[in-house]
Amino acid sequence: VTVKSSDQDTVTAAGEQRNDPPKEEPWQAALKTTVVSIEAGEFRGHKVSLWDLLHSRYIPEENRKELLELYEAGELTLEQVKTVVSTIVSRAAAA
Repeated sequence: VTVKSSDQDTVTAAGEQRNDPPKEEPWQAALKTTVVSIEAGEFRGHKVSLWDLLHSRYIPEENRKELLELYEAGELTLEQVKTVVSTIVSRAAAA
């Protein structure tokens, strides 16, 4: 009985540890799971998540913050974010 109790405590402790990190917001998950094909820079020929594009060297920090704020607030749709980010990355890579 003591061994079983000990095993249960271990499982509970592990479960609690897994819940410690903050849960991902739905809008963040959408950006991470929405994948685009972009023919620019090191992304050429690859499918890349919007999240990775937003955090690439092609998107200046101030633009990234503004886009994330507008998207989180619901002022931009996922499709609009995709269009803006793809355009910025394509133009920056071509420059």
